[in-house]
Parts: sequence; structure tokens; C-alpha cells
Amino acid sequence: MTSTKQPGADPAPRPKRRTFSADYKLRIVAEYDAAPAGKKGAILRRENLYSSHVIEWRQARDAGALEKLTDKRTSPARTKKHPAEAEADTLRRENERLKREVGKREAALEVLGKTVALLEKLSGSAEEAETSTINSTKQLRS
Repeated sequence: MTSTKQPGADPAPRPKRRTFSADYKLRIVAEYDAAPAGKKGAILRRENLYSSHVIEWRQARDAGALEKLTDKRTSPARTKKHPAEAEADTLRRENERLKREVGKREAALEVLGKTVALLEKLSGSAEEAETSTINSTKQLRS
């Protein structure tokens, strides 16, 4: 028998973590607390939840931490930016990064230019010294 699956291919997609809204959590806790003893398990099975979910959500509710039940990424405390504004912020950050990069490159070019000038000056001095040494040697021989 031959398999049509590629070796090393993952047969199942990566699972995604479920998220629950604050309204959903509060509704389930209220329904679970109001249910008679024999019906609580039915609620958990129907919603595909564990009792630990309800316990954790109830503790948060009782502690007055309703804000803990809200999704911080999209809650009113942290509003989403308009796409154009978000893009403008991204472009602004990229522009600042590029300006810093250009500044570094300009500084490196300036140092390189000074190094070349210094080497040319040293090379010229060395040639003059060599020429004067050769002339001195010729004068001594003659």
C-alpha cells in the first residue's frame, strides 16, 4: 500500500484557542448558577465547556473584576485605530528608523572620507621621503 500523504506533513491543522466575550461568560455563569444540580453538566456539555471555566468566571465576577472578563485587545479602553491612522503610524516609525540608518551611514562615510584623506597625505609624505632619500644617496655616490 502506498500513502498519498507527504512524509512529515501534519495531518491536522493547528488548534486555535477559543475566546469568550464578557457577555457570554456572564450569561453562562448566571445560567449555570440557576440550573438545578442535575442540569449543570448538560449546560457544560452543550456549550463544550469545563467546570473550571465557570469557576474562574464566577470568581472574577464576584471579585468585581468585570474588566477582567472583557477582551483587552478590543475593549473600549483600547480602541482600534482607523486603518489609515494605523498605517500612518507604521510609516512614521519606519521613516524614523530609516532616518537613523541614513545618519549612521553618513557618519560612516564621513569617517571613511577622512581616512582616505589621511592615507593620501601619508602616502604623499612617504613618496617625498623616499624621493629625498634616493636623491641623497645619489649625491653621496657622486
